[in-house]
Amino acid sequence: YHVSYDMGAGPADSGIYKSYYMLQEPVDQMRDFITDALRSSIPVYTLDEVFAKKDDIAKDVNATVSEQMAAYGFTLVSTLITKIALPTEVENSMNDINAAQRKRAAAQELAEADRIKRVTEATAEAEAMEKAGEGIANQRKAIALGIKDSLEIIQETGVGNDEANQLFMFTQWSEMMTEFARTGKTSTVVLPSDFSQSASMFEQMLTAGKVQNDSKE
Repeated sequence: YHVSYDMGAGPADSGIYKSYYMLQEPVDQMRDFITDALRSSIPVYTLDEVFAKKDDIAKDVNATVSEQMAAYGFTLVSTLITKIALPTEVENSMNDINAAQRKRAAAQELAEADRIKRVTEATAEAEAMEKAGEGIANQRKAIALGIKDSLEIIQETGVGNDEANQLFMFTQWSEMMTEFARTGKTSTVVLPSDFSQSASMFEQMLTAGKVQNDSKE
């Protein structure tokens, strides 16, 4: 603030004259005007808005007090609100509210992160199972094609279907026994030593599977 530069119509109307003769304690009077203006302005705002709109309140107070002090020869350049002091219980309550809001936001973020993690893991597991299923299907397809090619090669030599099947089964049985003999230290398997008995077991399994399928139909 400063003394008004307005010279007025005469000496008694000038800012210098008014500031010197009309007020004995201009600073105290200005402080009282500001306090009164604040009491009138602040109640229209919520507590959070008082902090958020501090500059707007300062402008309102400056406009009100400027008009009042102009009558006493003073000009207000600006009004600054540098600090807002609250009662201890109110300040503690606001801190508790802010802390609760931050905790709620943190909990929501953690829950969202956990949800994303679970969805990602489930998606990855589903994709892995899908790939494993494709691998098993391709493996079985390759085995079936290999068996088909082997039987066709055997049949090209003039061997009948039954003999070709028996020969193929014997070859598979021999390979199985060789593999068990090579890695038999970690496995114990009880099988007939006679291939004909193994073939009979295989035929019985096929017959039982056929009967089960026919009964379902």
